[in-house]
Amino acid sequence: MESFSAVLRTATHERHREAESAPFLSALLGGRLGVDAYARYTEQLWFVYEALEAGAGRLAADPVAGPFVRPELFRLPALERDLAHLRGPGWRAGLDALPATRAYAARVRECAERWPAGYVAHHYTRCLGDLSGGQIIRATAERTWGFTRKGDGVRFYVFEDIPNPAAFKRSYRRLLDGLRADGAERQRVVAECERAFALNTAVFQALGDEFPVSV
Repeated sequence: MESFSAVLRTATHERHREAESAPFLSALLGGRLGVDAYARYTEQLWFVYEALEAGAGRLAADPVAGPFVRPELFRLPALERDLAHLRGPGWRAGLDALPATRAYAARVRECAERWPAGYVAHHYTRCLGDLSGGQIIRATAERTWGFTRKGDGVRFYVFEDIPNPAAFKRSYRRLLDGLRADGAERQRVVAECERAFALNTAVFQALGDEFPVSV
């Protein structure tokens, strides 16, 4: 019988591919955008992680979502340090969420408040994605805009409390396999993961409108 983590990976493959092939992300990784585009993307991540981590304290003791509340994955302090480096000490005054970002963060917050298993879907797609593919963005940022390796500007992508990412991801997937949910609820989680990828892709599309790149 296929594990639940494998089911999630297979079911979301196409949505994942769509997010990775978004023109904005392709241009960012290709070094065709300036550091302002990178900073703008980092701002959008702040809103999503603020919603994700605001619900963490409330869900820490929840039997479904609680096992996924892992302090080593908390990213807000790193994001805020990056934004201070990218935008200056007054970065909060200029913080502005795109409509697509507001919709994404609102859905994360709604799940955190009303549906713990749905929160797990967003936690999985966001945190494991940034721990994995996010490292490509970090390397690009260091190479393209001259950030000090693993220093301010890219700290969001540096998981200092996870010395062995591969082992951590295996343990995380074991948590997914043991998710306390019946078959119907797991199907809802799969659908929410697909929705999470779609929400993330919408943010990339909005950023692409703001930072158009000629093909």
